[in-house]
Amino acid sequence: MKGLMKMKYAAALTLLAASLATPVAAQDCGEVTIADMNWNSASLVANIDQFILVNGYGCEAELIPGDTMPTGTSMIEKGQPDIAPEMWTNVMKEAIDKGVAENRLRYAGKMLVEGGEEGFWVPGYLVEKYPELSTIEGVKKHAKLFTHPEDPDTSAFYNCPAGWGCQISAAHLFNAMELEDAGFTLVDPGSGAGLSGSIAKAFAQEEPWFGYYWAPTAILGKFKMVKVDFGSGINEQEFLNCTTQADCANPKVTMYPPSPVHTITTESFASQAPEAYEYISKRGFTNSDMNALLAWMEENQADGEDAMYYFFETYPNVWQSWLPASVAKKVSEAL
Repeated sequence: MKGLMKMKYAAALTLLAASLATPVAAQDCGEVTIADMNWNSASLVANIDQFILVNGYGCEAELIPGDTMPTGTSMIEKGQPDIAPEMWTNVMKEAIDKGVAENRLRYAGKMLVEGGEEGFWVPGYLVEKYPELSTIEGVKKHAKLFTHPEDPDTSAFYNCPAGWGCQISAAHLFNAMELEDAGFTLVDPGSGAGLSGSIAKAFAQEEPWFGYYWAPTAILGKFKMVKVDFGSGINEQEFLNCTTQADCANPKVTMYPPSPVHTITTESFASQAPEAYEYISKRGFTNSDMNALLAWMEENQADGEDAMYYFFETYPNVWQSWLPASVAKKVSEAL
């Protein structure tokens, strides 16, 4: 009986120690706010970060609504939120760099390890039939394949939707590569949905398609597209100083440079929770993986939380590589 009582007492002490350990761990990391941006990839990563910080590092992590400009401004001026998981930093590079210089912010690592990707694309099934279509010269040579939906005498190039920043760069490159002389006409798809819809329709009927698109996106996760090689390499200064500027009078040909996509944190979070910050700095996705995740989200009408569980289940080698073994074990047990 005494032995049984000792065992019960020891078990009770173990439970008490466990219950006391959690608040201590939480206190070490403290309260953390994470921007849940209003697009799928950012929301997915925000949910992943919250789950890992809570269950792996004992943080009291909370998701709050966010968007690029207001989130970045709030982080600089108010120190909140602590983490912006997906920040396309060129949009407000000067302000972020100033925040870093003033020890308010940190570049914590690349959310997209290859950067965001832009380009002119054609369907993979078309390149299998005509391999030269992987180059711009091949596209021009076979321009008559890409029949305009409203004018069969011309060829269609699907541009970035009107009003988007990429409309400027795509139109400049269209002119620089003299695609009009090859018989192409710019087609405004009207919206992002219109542009993706035109690709889906082409794939449904295995028809030719040529135009601008970007990654990571569900479309490039669903459909095998080939990025056309302009034969120019990347001239980053030309791209920044001319290709992206509305008043550029003489654009030259350049491939799109990768768009930097970082995770930004406040300096206070990085200093207060160095182990959690280290995870944030290591966490990153390839465009191929993110394309596939976004395609799954769209097909299943899933939100960021649903996609988070799918990611943990489907990509264990990816997320476990970001974490020390002891932390990965805690996350696995929480799942």
